[in-house]
Amino acid sequence: MKTQELTLTHREKKIVALLELKKITLSDLDNFDLDERQYLGTVCTQMLQGLKGKDRDDFLAKIAPIMPASNKQQIWEYNHEVITNAISRLTVQHGSMPNKSQLAEETGLSRQTINKHLKEYQAHPGYAAQAEQFKIMAPSIMAKVFQFAVNGDIRAAKLYLETIGATHKQQSNTVVKSQNNHIQINNTILSQENLKRLSAEQLNQIEHIVARALPQVKMIG
Repeated sequence: MKTQELTLTHREKKIVALLELKKITLSDLDNFDLDERQYLGTVCTQMLQGLKGKDRDDFLAKIAPIMPASNKQQIWEYNHEVITNAISRLTVQHGSMPNKSQLAEETGLSRQTINKHLKEYQAHPGYAAQAEQFKIMAPSIMAKVFQFAVNGDIRAAKLYLETIGATHKQQSNTVVKSQNNHIQINNTILSQENLKRLSAEQLNQIEHIVARALPQVKMIG
């Protein structure tokens, strides 16, 4: 039986010749009609799905000048999803944060791509878009917290009241550190509980009196 020789259409020959270039620019597509450009997009997508590591990076660098912004965004979103999923999965599996080599093996992305993504993802517009998605869900989360609160969940009630600003915690610059002992001066006992009842001004007065009487003792503020 004779082996049937594979024949390429004119469109396919043009794309093969294009993909042999080291880098493809917009001017290289001047003689491509709309149908050929759409077919080129399909071929590039299929090729990209089968590439990993550095081969994937090299191919993306080759087609970057002709890639629409929407496609670049999709690639970023894909990278972000597989990296974050791999971090979560490997952390649970090994009990520690994975290194870049482990992430590369798990995701099929190159170490260079992973390193670049981890360093720059917060500055990418896609990250801001995802953050906005989380923000828009805040009212739904608070509604769920409210449901737990009215059903008697004290922690949920505290979180809800603090979030809406219904509680006002008094803060003082004077810090009283926990102690297991007490100080007795004649018949007066200065315990931790007693100190907590004093005002900030009274505590400052005690501190100044002790500081003057015992100048060699360093006071802890």
